[in-house]
Amino acid sequence: MKSWQIVRLVAGTFILLSLALGVQGSPMFVSEWWLAFTAFVGANLLQSALTQWCLMESILRKLGVQAGS
Repeated sequence: MKSWQIVRLVAGTFILLSLALGVQGSPMFVSEWWLAFTAFVGANLLQSALTQWCLMESILRKLGVQAGS
């Protein structure tokens, strides 16, 4: 997998998991504060789209993951 694919995979997983933990109707509900994590991930995706820079992608490239296009 390319670095951009891993970033999207992790972001999607984090969003779904934090929604499962933060929505009261969920059987996995822990606290509504998990929704703040959902907002954090969304803000990071927005920031990376506007600035063309993503910290996680930079880290993955340093770990040797191929950048791709």
